[in-house]
Amino acid sequence: MPPLGRAIIQNTAEKIAVEAGYTALPVCPKTIAEKHDILVQAKPDAAKGCSGMLVRNGEQFGILYATHIRSEGFQRFSIAHELGHYFLPGHPEAVLKNGIHQSQAGFVARDRYEQEADVFAASLLMPADLFKGAMRKAGDGLEGIIALATAANTSLTATAFRFAELTKDAVAVVISEGGTIVSCGYSEKIKNLAGRGAMPWLYGKPVPTDTLTARFNAAPGRVAAADREESALYMTDWFGLGDGVRGSEEVIGLGGYGRTLTVIRGNLRTDDDFDPEDEADDDEYLADRWTPRFRR
Repeated sequence: MPPLGRAIIQNTAEKIAVEAGYTALPVCPKTIAEKHDILVQAKPDAAKGCSGMLVRNGEQFGILYATHIRSEGFQRFSIAHELGHYFLPGHPEAVLKNGIHQSQAGFVARDRYEQEADVFAASLLMPADLFKGAMRKAGDGLEGIIALATAANTSLTATAFRFAELTKDAVAVVISEGGTIVSCGYSEKIKNLAGRGAMPWLYGKPVPTDTLTARFNAAPGRVAAADREESALYMTDWFGLGDGVRGSEEVIGLGGYGRTLTVIRGNLRTDDDFDPEDEADDDEYLADRWTPRFRR
């Protein structure tokens, strides 16, 4: 079966959330599983390895999810990821050939089915309409992502990728571990840096040396302690594109996960971003637009 289109995956997930009666965040994946007679159980916290498992015994399905990472948001995402393997067309046949499938959820796997299940999980837990409504109240950048993660009861990683997907601003999110980039995602607006070309794919590449993230990751204790820091940057520092375009780089350690979340914002706002129905946008954008710029 050919890869599923992103719109098909998202529509499938959001339809399931609507049919389950959700009209506000958070969406509970355990409740949805129970509605479909899927047994959900936690793995022992000493059992590391996969993030979750989908198991089939005859016509009965079950989900086991990892608890060695003590993040409820990550655990909920892991359950939603397994639901993706259950609901998405072609997934049960492809991943359950032996009756058991072990997953690596969280936007780090390169396998097509794992990536599709990640998209499903994000869309199920953060349906676009509900998430966009929450975004209007949450704020910008990392602070907004933290507020949204609290509202949706989701992990910072999953929330950051969903935020980048749905925001009107120029945002990139990067997950790194030590000196290596594990995953990245771009908003539509930030892709303007590449003009008619493509933004560089950072997966597996070294973290650029002259960045806050590189300095932050050089102190593993800060990652484990979930420290935060922010600095200004030029977009060329990360992407080799956008000569002269300024932005900001915000980082936060992901604790026991051992990784760092970086949120990069570029100053690329244009008239196309103005939403006349958003009073806050109206006031803030017009003030910003008419503030004189002076060279220093």
